[in-house]
Order: sequence, then C-alpha cells, then structure tokens
Amino acid sequence: MSKFQRYLLGKLLWFILAFFIALVLNFLLPRLIPGNPVDSIVAQMSMGGGVSGPALERLYTAYIREFGLDQPMWKQFMIYIGNLLQGDLGTSFARAPASVQRLIFEALPWTIALMLPAILVGWIVGNSLGALAAYKGGWLDRIFFPSSLFISSIPYYCLAIILLYLFAVHWGLAPVGGGYGYDMTPGLNLPFFRSVLRHYWLPFLAQAIIFIGGQAVGMRAMSIYELDADYVRFSRGLGVSDNRITAYIFRNAMLPQVTGLALAIGGLVSGGLISEIVFGYPGIGTLLFTSIRTSDYPVIQGITLLVMIGVLTANFIVDIAYGFIDPRIRAKTTGEG
Repeated sequence: MSKFQRYLLGKLLWFILAFFIALVLNFLLPRLIPGNPVDSIVAQMSMGGGVSGPALERLYTAYIREFGLDQPMWKQFMIYIGNLLQGDLGTSFARAPASVQRLIFEALPWTIALMLPAILVGWIVGNSLGALAAYKGGWLDRIFFPSSLFISSIPYYCLAIILLYLFAVHWGLAPVGGGYGYDMTPGLNLPFFRSVLRHYWLPFLAQAIIFIGGQAVGMRAMSIYELDADYVRFSRGLGVSDNRITAYIFRNAMLPQVTGLALAIGGLVSGGLISEIVFGYPGIGTLLFTSIRTSDYPVIQGITLLVMIGVLTANFIVDIAYGFIDPRIRAKTTGEG
C-alpha cells in the first residue's frame, strides 16, 4: 500500500470514528433537554379542560409507552440505530402522525434555496474583493479592510434584525416575515413566485453580506501572506512574469478559502438558523427551533443528523481534495521531490 493510499485510508477511518461519536451525541443531546415531549402534549390537552385527573395520568402513560420513552436508554439507542439502518427517521412526537422525513423534505428546499446562492455569491464576491484589496493596497485597502472586518464581526441575528427593521418595518420595502404571502396557496404560478421573491431577497441579503465580509478578510490576509513569501521574491529575481506570479499567489491563497466554501456548503442547513427565525422563513432552522421548544426528539435528531452528515462529508471531501490539490501534501504522501 502506497503512502497516499494510507493517507486516504487514515482519513476514511477518522471519518467513520467521527460519524459514530456524532451519532451517539445526536441521540443523547435532545434527551438532555429538560422535560420530554409527552409533558408538552399532555399539558396542551389539560389546558383545554377536556381531560383531567386519572384520565390524564392514563393518557400520559400511554404516550410514554407509545413513544418508547419507558425503555432503558440503551434500548432506545439500539431501536434508533435499527431504524436508521432501514432509512426510517421516525415519526414526529408533536406533529404525529407526520413522519420526520416528510417534515424535513418540506422545509429543506426553502433552506437550500436561501443559503446556497447566498454562500456562492458571498464566496465569489468576498474573495474577489479581498484579493483586489491585497494586490492593490493603498487607499482601497485602508477603506476596504476595516469595513469588511466590521461586517464579518456583526452577529447574524443583529444584522438580520437591523435589516428587517429598516427595509420591512421602517421603509416598507419588504414583508416583515414568512416565505410567501399568508393569503396565498403554494403552487407553480406567477403570483406565488413573485410573492416568494418578495419575501426572499431580504433574508438572502442578510446571509450574503456577512459571508462576503468574512471571506474578504480571510482572502486578504492569505494574499498578503503569499505576496511576502520567499518563492515570490525568488520568482521575481528569476524574471518570472507578474501574471504568472500572481496566479501562483492566488492559487495558494485560495486553498483555505476552498475549505471554507466546502464547510459552508456542508453546514448550510444550520447556517441559516438564526436568520430563518428572525424572518419567520419556513426552512430547516425554523423547524428545528420549533422542535426544540416542544422537545420533539425524532425531528431534532433528524435535522442534526442531516447537519452532521453534511459537515463531516464536507470535511472528508476537503481532506481528500487537498491530497490532490496541494503539492505539499502530495509530496509527503507519495514521496515526490
């Protein structure tokens, strides 16, 4: 087995180990939330006044047994793993009999449609601006760097609240919440599409602005580091053209930025959590927030499993891609000089 094959095998083993640990945590963490879903369900029934006393106790016991919460924790975990192997994420406790798969598949397209374009636009624009500021320097860098640093330091929820107040509440240029008009029925028609776009652009702007700032700061720092590297001075001493040197500089500076892009795409499901809650956007973030409030274990586990797989897979792909892209890693794993 070659060094490079051992490198790939090592990354695969680390991926499997990390996946198993994350799977255990994915099962345990929702159960560490105070209370349980049956408490919420029974409390809502008792508030209606229709059920009380011994009947309420019998109902509570029946729900505990039906959801399998009367089983030992290890047995619940084995049932969870068995269901996962069959591709079954379970049934929502708070929205029974709706399946977890159905709830996630209904919310996921909204999150992907919001986050993926915001990540790609933010990555392209941010890296272009960061590289330009590092290369040109002077007044452009003196204005651009503090601005990007300030933007990237703003918490997501703060920017989302500011934009919501200014554009929706104060100026009335956008709806105050939701993914489409409350008076509309989802369908493949032009009025619904226009309504979706009206509700879409403000959450998109909030995500893209933050991502542009963060990518620009990172790209500027890496470009400045590469501009001062020994190989740049050596290449200039040999008379290598500026265009070729610049290509080397920005190719090396892009490596960490590619990692950031892969991780952002891998974690896009969780990336819009705060913005979706602030804007009332009907995506995965809002579904997760609602499920945490009701201690809906299966839905929480399903969403966090999706996030976990995305992030771990993105890390794994980046590690493997680095073995092919970065000549320094390739030299160490293949023995190339």
